[in-house]
Amino acid sequence: MGFTELYQPVHTIIGEGCINEMPRHIEAFGGTKALVVTDPGLVKIGTVKIVTDVLDKVNIPYAIYSDVKPNPTVALVYAAKEVYDREACDFIIGVGGGSPIDVAKGVSILVTNGGKVEDYNGLELSEKKGQPLIAVNTTAGTGSEVTRAFVITDEVRKSKMLCVDSNSLAYLAINDPAMMVGMPPALTAATGMDALTHSIEAYVAAHRCPFTDGIALESIRLVGQYLLRAVENGNDMEARTQMCWAQYMGGLAFSNAGLGMVHAIAHQLGGFYDTPHGVANAIMLPYVMRFNMSACADRYADIAQAFGFDIGQLTTEQAAMAAILYIEELKKRIKIPKFSETAFDPKDAVAIAENAMTDTGMPENPRQPSIQEVVEVMMTAYLDKE
Repeated sequence: MGFTELYQPVHTIIGEGCINEMPRHIEAFGGTKALVVTDPGLVKIGTVKIVTDVLDKVNIPYAIYSDVKPNPTVALVYAAKEVYDREACDFIIGVGGGSPIDVAKGVSILVTNGGKVEDYNGLELSEKKGQPLIAVNTTAGTGSEVTRAFVITDEVRKSKMLCVDSNSLAYLAINDPAMMVGMPPALTAATGMDALTHSIEAYVAAHRCPFTDGIALESIRLVGQYLLRAVENGNDMEARTQMCWAQYMGGLAFSNAGLGMVHAIAHQLGGFYDTPHGVANAIMLPYVMRFNMSACADRYADIAQAFGFDIGQLTTEQAAMAAILYIEELKKRIKIPKFSETAFDPKDAVAIAENAMTDTGMPENPRQPSIQEVVEVMMTAYLDKE
């Protein structure tokens, strides 16, 4: 009889004002000085100060590395670790969306395991638990605070490395919706679509299980109900809170079930053109779903039901198509750009497809494509002007 091993942070707290609970967890694992890993934008708008004010109140010292950029590179991980070593830190706080938290995970693994970032490109390649990490999420989408994955761009090969490693799981994941009200509509839209993609790919992934099925479907339901509200009114605290739950469950779902072809392509678009990850996922999602239809129409029909469709009088294929059409309409309403409006160049399609075939998400896809089929999916998206 087989078994299922589930991966999640040691502790998770969700809700307005929960950032103030951070000190008691630091005391529990004995942290004495933090490296705060973040990006310049979050410093500028005061989000990082919310975190450091909590540390200041209890006299916990810290150093700040704030040079993280979207689609972070190997060089940024090394630069952050250099600050960690120089400042004699003994734990890490990642503040942001996927990029700062992914860099923080990379530092955590390098501190205890040594070596190069490239050594951990793949599945479970470290030997030791990473240095204690607190992941403070400021976007409702990436799920990075709860996952065992971190994505780092190899700037030499122009390829994103997907490092899937349970030793990189956070000790504490924090989702405080009050820290997300300042997200602009475009970022809210892109990260929300990232959460939706996580849940949809997890629901059809090869290694899905009843646990991931349940949380993936509930995540999909919440995104369908609350993403548009969060985009249209960033101060809608109910929508922000429910999107926290949606992205948290999506993160747990894909961390345990796997991803698929959407992410396999999106990772390469980020590596080639610095395309924002959530935008790349949102663009590719309905086209990959159409490609996968023959392998998992019944599961896509379940997704339509989660979106609120009455599928009782529909065939399985009609219900599955309703889910795809709903996603296409949602993309328009929240103003996700078309593929032709991004930096994608068709001459790179084969190279992107070749890299996508080696992505750790691709084996989980319900229908295994050829390189030419990956190219065809991208070109269909590129030529679609609607």
